[in-house]
Amino acid sequence: MTLLISFLFAITILTLTPGFDTALVLRTAAAQGWQRASATAFGVTLGCLAWGVMVGLGLGALLLASEMAYNLLKWIGAVYLLWLGVKLLLNPRTQALEGQPSATKEQGFFACFVRGLLGNMLNPKVGVFYVTFLPQFIPAGASVPLWCTLMALTHMAIGLVWNAVLIGGSHYFAAHLRRPAVIKVMDRLTGCVFIGFAAKLALSRR
Repeated sequence: MTLLISFLFAITILTLTPGFDTALVLRTAAAQGWQRASATAFGVTLGCLAWGVMVGLGLGALLLASEMAYNLLKWIGAVYLLWLGVKLLLNPRTQALEGQPSATKEQGFFACFVRGLLGNMLNPKVGVFYVTFLPQFIPAGASVPLWCTLMALTHMAIGLVWNAVLIGGSHYFAAHLRRPAVIKVMDRLTGCVFIGFAAKLALSRR
């Protein structure tokens, strides 16, 4: 019980700490509406679950042991974030996407989900964090894969709740945030943020 309470406290604080995921969800909520933002949030949190499962199976330890594997995933993630940032910076939107045909919306939902998922999965720091953070909360003699998966599920649930709060809060400002001029500025600011995260990830070390 002590380990569980300690884990819940630590993971909640870490979830509330602003980062790339927060910026991505908020930007999607403001520019594209709560439904696409929810798809993005689900992709982000599902990435946490995937990392938890991989760490439990021992794959996450590879990132801690192999500099080549870490650097490979790190550079792929940095290039992906850089691509997202440059795209938003050079080609900002001028209007929200709501009101378009349903086929376009469905495609948009999947694209938002994939963007959130890849943004998390291509960040090796998440894997290294899990492989160093989760084991200290696993009871002696317990199944490592099972506990890592359960803790990742808990992290996913807390993340979904927090993202729901963020998305719900942005709803009150939706009318102002979806003005063409505001959307363009937000896209460019978010692009700069993503480029900053790409640089931070590229310069990071294990």
